[in-house]
Amino acid sequence: MTAIPSRLIPLISDIVGSDNLTSRIEDLHCYSYDGTARPHLPGLIVFPRNAEQISKIMKLASTHRIPVVPRGAGTGMTGGIVPVAGGIVMALTKLDAIVEIDTDNQIGIVEPGVITGEFQAAVRKKGLFYPVDPASLKYCSIGGNAAECAGGPSAVKYGVTKDYIIGLEVVLANGDIITTGARTEKSVTGYDLTRLFVGSEGTLGIITKLIVRLLPIPPHKQTFLLTSTSLRRTTQMVSEILNHNIQPCTLEYMDKTAIDAVSSFMENPPPETAQALLIVEIDGEKANVTKQAAKFISLVSDRSEFTLREATTQVEVEQIWQARRAISPSVLKLRPHKIGEDVAVPRSRIPELVEYTEKLSEELGLMILTFGHAGDGNIHVNIMLDRSNGAEVERAEEAKERLFRQAISLGGTLSGEHGIGLSKKPFMRYELNEATLELMKKIKTMFDPNHILNPGKIFPA
Repeated sequence: MTAIPSRLIPLISDIVGSDNLTSRIEDLHCYSYDGTARPHLPGLIVFPRNAEQISKIMKLASTHRIPVVPRGAGTGMTGGIVPVAGGIVMALTKLDAIVEIDTDNQIGIVEPGVITGEFQAAVRKKGLFYPVDPASLKYCSIGGNAAECAGGPSAVKYGVTKDYIIGLEVVLANGDIITTGARTEKSVTGYDLTRLFVGSEGTLGIITKLIVRLLPIPPHKQTFLLTSTSLRRTTQMVSEILNHNIQPCTLEYMDKTAIDAVSSFMENPPPETAQALLIVEIDGEKANVTKQAAKFISLVSDRSEFTLREATTQVEVEQIWQARRAISPSVLKLRPHKIGEDVAVPRSRIPELVEYTEKLSEELGLMILTFGHAGDGNIHVNIMLDRSNGAEVERAEEAKERLFRQAISLGGTLSGEHGIGLSKKPFMRYELNEATLELMKKIKTMFDPNHILNPGKIFPA
């Protein structure tokens, strides 16, 4: 753990003001963890208000080689903002301005502390649409979304965070302030540094401003709940829908265990015979939505294993989505703890992945449930356990490792949207060869030669 020299505290206080830093032990605990519940205490929490203050702090940190961990809302699931080396947590919650919404050019300029759902609401008032919709959108921040390249249910049609960030302002480890990208749709002036920073988990620089692409609000949407008595047929249906030239904006999947966990949130929960379900939404111009919806209804109508229901009111739509977004917290009533993974595989391999998780569950005597963004192959696998049971923890860790190996053998990846952080870095070599990892390490060293920005993340020891 790196201690912060006491003489630096007054210098940092002069930069941000005495009200914008704290080393009280209770505050340090509050900023020591994320969704992984693997806490490490920092030495100081700083709440800067602008890029200039961050630049001055980084110059001090670079000179004295003090670790700095940029932090958004703390909703991450892989330990990405856990200060494992101590040092300074750079809390970006006070950089929370929506600087501009340019309706003519359909872009927004925001600071990293802006809450994603609040930004969505602000642009919607202007007739525009920001499609990135992680499950935690009511409390996660756009800066954190960028650091992890967050996705969400709409990714099947609209893509993920990297598809909407066209420019950045970033403070580097040495305090330099740089800009990447532009306000324009096209820009090939030099290397695409914007894409490099998005998904870098705060290891290359601290994002202080984002230029994001916006879209017009789709004028019409239809929402369907498709339940099934067959898990395999449900997962197979994902590719079948897309191969019939139906382009849903949402194609979400839940297995029976996930359904049972959230059924209390639904006015009309699926029947006991339901083994899985799909939430299917189609949006766009009304005529096209109606045409695609009819095609979807025709596709499933003569199959006895499926039951299709359309949400006819906004209340019904909201109930469906309340249930979907409640999965992660609700499953903890099944077991006290979980290992939540977000592997992704090609859509056609989803049935094999889900069947493999059932095999793991049976072989290792664990409760394992699956749900998530089936439209883009990003399946969330929750391995339920009680961490007070040592033998169960060992089996759960074995299940996690075997899950990763299976996902990669199917042509998939360790992480679809949560990032690597602490929890997945031991498994990076399963997916990337040594030459690839060494190149990434060289890039890290070039941007951060003293390795002070979010140290201990991504790369295996």
